[in-house]
Amino acid sequence: MVGPAPLTREWRPDFPLDIRRSLGHLARGKGDPTQRLADGALWRTAPTPDGPGTLRLRRTDRVEAEAWGPGAAWLLEHLPSLLCASDVVDDFLDVLEAAPHPVLSEAWRICGGGLRFPATHLLFDQVSVAVLEQKVTGIEARRSWRELVWRFGSPAPGPAPAGMAVAPYPADWLAIPDWEWHKAGVDVSRRRAIRAAATVAARLDQLVTGSVAEAVRILCTLPGIGPWTAAEAVQRAMSGADAVSVGDYHLPNVVGWALVGRKLDDAGMLEVLAPYAPHRARAIRLVEVGPAARPPRRGPRFSPRDYRSF
Repeated sequence: MVGPAPLTREWRPDFPLDIRRSLGHLARGKGDPTQRLADGALWRTAPTPDGPGTLRLRRTDRVEAEAWGPGAAWLLEHLPSLLCASDVVDDFLDVLEAAPHPVLSEAWRICGGGLRFPATHLLFDQVSVAVLEQKVTGIEARRSWRELVWRFGSPAPGPAPAGMAVAPYPADWLAIPDWEWHKAGVDVSRRRAIRAAATVAARLDQLVTGSVAEAVRILCTLPGIGPWTAAEAVQRAMSGADAVSVGDYHLPNVVGWALVGRKLDDAGMLEVLAPYAPHRARAIRLVEVGPAARPPRRGPRFSPRDYRSF
């Protein structure tokens, strides 16, 4: 049986764009139910204001987009922003020239100048997944995200790859019983933070039309949300290329070893990154995707905790 025909749009960016690396910043692991690479295309789902939607992107000399579901028109309307059109990089080469570093220059060359920050325009959606990543291992956070999306999200419209789903809407997050959070391995502090954000989700999503700095300020007034969570959210929802994720356990050392060859704390990381403003998060992404040195492993790795046994 043939399903409904998709809505379509073609868009030709007038700037270099590496879709996989740029939109890869949105994916939470290869098993993320909301984003997949399949059949030579990038698939993404979203809880849009108009309803659930599925988007299929294929890169040729342009971007060919197909969208399904109630949110299809919204997804195509916001396609340029998702594909990083609102990320201004015009002065980044000037920044690199003023503060040259071989690691950043080489990573920028590898990406063809196409590493950019997307803007999903769905701030609460990005806040919810960032909260799940607070103070746990990536394995734990991704497992919780998958389980909650599968159980409390909605089916992906259209011919999406198997296992894809649409993330829960604010009302869905608020309706999750305590024991279901527990089963998904989410502790009390994180579930409270998501619930608090969900109660003001509509106001949060309105912030995407304003400044990144103001969005960060307001996010940090919410219970359980600090600079790290706010930065992670605005990087993805608002093309926040200067929002540094302060408070990350590993990031200062990753940046330190790559750029100055030694361990750093948050203050040291901010000092090293200062010359790259207003592209500090871009510099971090270049460190992450490039061939930079990594901190030596001299201790045991954190083991994922299973809150379900508590």
